[in-house]
Amino acid sequence: MDLYGKLIGHVEVIMGISATSLGSNPNKITVISSDKVHGCDFYDGEREVVGSIISWLYTHEGKKKTSKQINEAANDIQDLYNHTKCLTKKVIVFTVIGGDLVDEIYMTFTIILNVATWAFEFEKPDISVPYPTSMMDYLCDLVKDLDTYSNTK
Repeated sequence: MDLYGKLIGHVEVIMGISATSLGSNPNKITVISSDKVHGCDFYDGEREVVGSIISWLYTHEGKKKTSKQINEAANDIQDLYNHTKCLTKKVIVFTVIGGDLVDEIYMTFTIILNVATWAFEFEKPDISVPYPTSMMDYLCDLVKDLDTYSNTK
C-alpha cells in the first residue's frame, strides 16, 4: 500500500497576492492574520533564498503548533499564455524539517506554493494517518485573509 500522497488546494483571489510578496515579508502575515499565525523567525539565510530556514508559530485546530522549514526552491515561473517571465508569479518549495507535522504526524512533508495554489507532498507512517485536508483548508483560509487585506489597501 502506497503511503505517499499529494494534496492540492486552490483559492480564487481578487487582488492577486503573490508568493513573492508573502516570501519577502513573512512577518506581515502575523499582523494580517494574527488569529492563525503568531510569529516567524529566520534561523539561517535570508528571505526568499534557497537554503534559508524559517520557523513558524501558528494555531491550527485550536492548538498552538510550530513548523520549521527549509526553502528548497524559489523560482520565477513563465506565464503560460504569453511565454514571458512574470516576476509576480513564483513557485516556492518548503520542506518541513521540524515541528508538529513531521515530529508527530508525517514522516516527510513538503509544501509547494504558487500564488494561491498550495500542494502538499507527504509520506504517512501508516494507513491510519489521515490526509492533511484540515491543514490545506487552514492555508487556503489564510490566503483568503491575505487577499481580503490586500483588497482593503
